[in-house]
Amino acid sequence: MKQLKVLIMFTVAAIVFGSALANAASEPVIIKVAHFVPPSHNFHKLILLPWCDKIRKESDGKLKCQIYPSMQLGGTPSQLMDQARDGVADIIWTIPTYQAGRFTKSEVFELPFMINRADKGSQALWDFIQKNALDEFKGVKLIITSCT
Repeated sequence: MKQLKVLIMFTVAAIVFGSALANAASEPVIIKVAHFVPPSHNFHKLILLPWCDKIRKESDGKLKCQIYPSMQLGGTPSQLMDQARDGVADIIWTIPTYQAGRFTKSEVFELPFMINRADKGSQALWDFIQKNALDEFKGVKLIITSCT
């Protein structure tokens, strides 16, 4: 489980909702969620599936996730941020350094041995981005995840 915490600590999920949420009709709004790991991965099973289930329950079924693991929407992990920005996916889960040179301010948080607790690392990353690196994430809304 400690290895999972280290993995989750450095993740950035990007969310972009179109006007479909604002104009939600009686049919559920389907949220396209894309990521690069297989469905057997702990992130998919232990974090994403329960999170999507919670969204469905708390919205009384008005919001539902359609999850696309293993890059099923095409492309490579380094293209996930663009997929969120361009509307290919509504929510993506990625790791910033999979796009080397794109998130130069935020990459410092992925240096080895910088963080030893997922909850503290996630909060520090969130605070840092809010104060110093929002320009790296233009066009998307961020969700910093932690596995605590």
